[in-house]
Amino acid sequence: MSRRLSSLTPAELTEAQRVVYDGITGGDRLKGTQHFPVVADDGSLNGPFGIMLYAPGIGDLLQQLGAAIRYRTGLTARIREIGILLVAAALDSEFEWWAHERVARAVGFSDAELEQLSHGTFTSADAAEQAAADLCGVLLTAGAVSDEDYARYAEVLGTEAIIELTTLVGYYRTLAQLMSVFDTGVPE
Repeated sequence: MSRRLSSLTPAELTEAQRVVYDGITGGDRLKGTQHFPVVADDGSLNGPFGIMLYAPGIGDLLQQLGAAIRYRTGLTARIREIGILLVAAALDSEFEWWAHERVARAVGFSDAELEQLSHGTFTSADAAEQAAADLCGVLLTAGAVSDEDYARYAEVLGTEAIIELTTLVGYYRTLAQLMSVFDTGVPE
């Protein structure tokens, strides 16, 4: 998992850590097709999920927010993955890229599209995908959205999607930063 934190197996968890673990392993993340392993062979959690166990008070809320972003928004699967992969590329998050490249391929991304995303860019003939990519780019660089850009995003995406996408970028930025601090890479 991490060079700075040991992997916690289910037998080692405190009661508070068990709540986080159960929220991650008993929720939507492990239902359906698994594109990357959330749980390691020894029962410990991969990527940012193992880190969340070390601060269960915030870890549980963080995993709940992540589940809401992944499974309870109006964002299309493609728009969601555009945002996640742009964050992964911008913050050089090895785990997020590794995990979500697999998800992106499963929802129909081409090699050429993934190549663009790996360089922090994306162009699409689909107006919603393009607006989403543009918004993510602004959030990951300038941070401030001009009135003109906001009007364009709102017209194409709508207010709810802007809120969801902005939250997605912040959430995956948080995960990338946690994995950077704790030197967490991809599972072996």
